[in-house]
Amino acid sequence: MRQINRAAIILLALTITRTQAQKPTSGMQEWPFYAGDQGGTKYSPLININRNNVRKLERAWQWKPGEKRLDEYKTFPGMFEVTPLMAAGTLYLSTPYNRVVALDPATGRERWSYDPKAYADGQVPNGTGFVHRGVALWRDSQSGKLRVFMNSRHRLISLDAETGQPVASFGDNGIIPLNTGLRWEVDPKQYTNTSPPVVYKDLVIVGNGVADRLVFKKDPPGDVRAFHARTGKLAWTFHTVPRPGELGADTWGDGSAAFTGHTNVWAPMSLDEARVLLYLPVSTPSNDFYGGRRPGANLFADSIVCLDAATGERKWHRQLVHHGLWDYDLPSAPNLVTINVDGSKLDAVVQLTKMGFVYVFDRVTGKPVWPIEERAVPASDVPGERASRTQPLPTRPPPISPQGVGLDDAFDLTPELQAEAQAELKKYRLGPLFTPPSLQGTVMRPGIIGGANWGGGAFDPETGMLFVKTSNSANIARLVKPAKGSGSDADYVMGGGSGATFHDGIPLLKPPYGHLTAVNLNAGEIAWQVPFGDDARLRAHPALKGVKLPAKLGVAGVQGVIVTKGGLIFAGGGDTAFHAIDKDTGEDLWTYPLAQRTAGTPMTYSLVNGRQFVVVATGSGDQATLVAFALNLQ
Repeated sequence: MRQINRAAIILLALTITRTQAQKPTSGMQEWPFYAGDQGGTKYSPLININRNNVRKLERAWQWKPGEKRLDEYKTFPGMFEVTPLMAAGTLYLSTPYNRVVALDPATGRERWSYDPKAYADGQVPNGTGFVHRGVALWRDSQSGKLRVFMNSRHRLISLDAETGQPVASFGDNGIIPLNTGLRWEVDPKQYTNTSPPVVYKDLVIVGNGVADRLVFKKDPPGDVRAFHARTGKLAWTFHTVPRPGELGADTWGDGSAAFTGHTNVWAPMSLDEARVLLYLPVSTPSNDFYGGRRPGANLFADSIVCLDAATGERKWHRQLVHHGLWDYDLPSAPNLVTINVDGSKLDAVVQLTKMGFVYVFDRVTGKPVWPIEERAVPASDVPGERASRTQPLPTRPPPISPQGVGLDDAFDLTPELQAEAQAELKKYRLGPLFTPPSLQGTVMRPGIIGGANWGGGAFDPETGMLFVKTSNSANIARLVKPAKGSGSDADYVMGGGSGATFHDGIPLLKPPYGHLTAVNLNAGEIAWQVPFGDDARLRAHPALKGVKLPAKLGVAGVQGVIVTKGGLIFAGGGDTAFHAIDKDTGEDLWTYPLAQRTAGTPMTYSLVNGRQFVVVATGSGDQATLVAFALNLQ
């Protein structure tokens, strides 16, 4: 009896504490940056929607971009991947076709729209259709005017936030070209952008996107540049592939630095404004899967790089993949966090990776919080390839995604399908993480979307927990000679049909195919991990009819999550539902079915009257929809 009473008292105390901590607040709470703040935390202090009332959450409004295939330009819009901003009483967002739109945050009513006509240059070369994930805001300290910056393909555009009209004093009537001033001439149709810029004081800082399928000497370079926000004049440039005499130039053998492109920052960047430090997640060089003509470690590819935001001067860097061969780009904005390690407070930066590793560094010095060990990895058997003999593996936290492939990993929901999957796996090269691509075909896990991807992580400053949605999917990394007329001059490129499936679309590997993980950054440990989402198409597969399936198959998806002081994680993560999850346990408290997949990382805000909204982008093409949720006030 005493034990029961003690447990009841503890439960009552916890309930009272939670209730007291979640008294409704009034007043406007903005979401002025892509990740809520410049440090990429994706955290909101709002508590009006919380564990106690989240089941009353309902759809408040929705808005559709209404964009369709344009036969005139041979273009089509892709997934609606935006995370809107909320500031000065307005929602600001970008659409797949790169339009910039202002909405009423209470009703979703459109206030203005600006169309840069990005489709006029034809289809983007990434193969996914047009996508764009957000805009940036800047307040001019001289005029007091709020500006919206949009990096649309090969142009940086400045708009008046009240009217949506280009700012005439910026560049040429509000526009500057981004494909000029680089180390070599770049076709504007091959220069793209998907992530929003970063603003530091009066500087607008941009990276760029380069389609993986662009594989030729002098393909678009990935220099990061800062421009003056009032005029558009160039302020500084950081060369992601070092030029002669610069640090790292000696890591590019055979003169490869003189013709290698990509090595770009397509993911969002993060800013420690107080310290004037900018953090870059740099991607893989060209080409993603064969590096025979770029021997060496290839700095600053696949590295987290810390720059002086005012000057572009490098402060420190750490390469997380040497001589990248797996398309293991650093895919997300680094998380700037404050944690407590061994009794000491530490300002740290966390880089999530497609490999499923969580790297944690001192934010100022770049020193790893926990040791990183160079460990031997398998060699390449492809002619001309010189894969790195070692790769840097963190000792803490443990991996948040399964890594490597063996026969025991085969799909196993029926004995017959398991035997079939194992027979298929035997056709390929199998091995641990960092087993190189091969002519035979290597089953690589995590696959090219991760692990973690551009959705990144959400950090809770109250608990020191980092919450991450990951994918558990594999790819077949098979190298082939480039097809005639492809435009590629490489010795080898990734072969087509890279998905690791069998039996008409069943994954070769066992579920779950997606996880939500809580990482305790104070201890460098995993606090909890649960399967996330479901795959309705796989569940309906004819070969699985009558088979007892897991409650959640999990779903692969690149979108991120946010966390709130109200005790909730809001997550889409790529399945056809939107979820509110208890941040302490991983329990799914509320699920809202959608007609289509979630496509963006959510955000949240409150109005002057204290009403809190949670917004997420869903769908693609002419079905794309921005959906806002709020509590039923009746």
